[in-house]
Amino acid sequence: MDTDRYHTPGSTENCQICNGKLIYFAEGKELKCFRCGKTEVANIICSNGHYICDACHGKDVFDLIRDYVLTTTIKNPLEIAETLMNYRDKVPMLGCENAWIAAGSFMAAIKNEGMLKITSDQIHEVLNRTRRQAIGGYCGLTGVCGIAPAIGACFSVILGAACPKDRETATTMQVVSKIITVIARETGPCCCKNFVRTALAESAQLAGEYLHITVSTALPGPIICEHVERHPHGCRKERCAFYPNR
Repeated sequence: MDTDRYHTPGSTENCQICNGKLIYFAEGKELKCFRCGKTEVANIICSNGHYICDACHGKDVFDLIRDYVLTTTIKNPLEIAETLMNYRDKVPMLGCENAWIAAGSFMAAIKNEGMLKITSDQIHEVLNRTRRQAIGGYCGLTGVCGIAPAIGACFSVILGAACPKDRETATTMQVVSKIITVIARETGPCCCKNFVRTALAESAQLAGEYLHITVSTALPGPIICEHVERHPHGCRKERCAFYPNR
């Protein structure tokens, strides 16, 4: 895929402006986005005072992910996700762009497998819902990693869940709770790459349980993470199933 037409951030590991280390506030502060000038209450800034709002943080990456998942013919969500996460000059190491990858990869794989009829409009809907609820840093601030509602959005769209409905909404909530449970075992520090892989593997199992379809996550060999040195808070190393030297 030609990615040259998509915006390239200055850094995809720390601050996108100066590559400075990120600082996390226990209490939100009113901050002004360095790019668009919007002022809002937020909890993350870089050591040099740069704040980037979520909309600017994912500028053009949303389009890249959307365009890829709408056109790929791959049937394995992990393979789709690995391809997207490896656009390391576009996709941040940490950030809710990874939640978009999880949602898009899962929906694209189901669409390509053909056991359920999934439309491009449904994939776009899932991505838009994920974009609204996945917020950078909230894995720690509220305990809800954006990848959980990302997978929840997939099941919600497929099942037709909505506030007035019973079984469909209950199932979607159960899926989200199970995704949170498996992700919680992988924290310390949080790693979006690990969370994507862990969530997609669990989602494939849940697809069999709740949607009665088979989503294959089998790969020729184990996933060996290529992002170890990129983690701004330090890789979990041997505690992570995807660590190269484990």
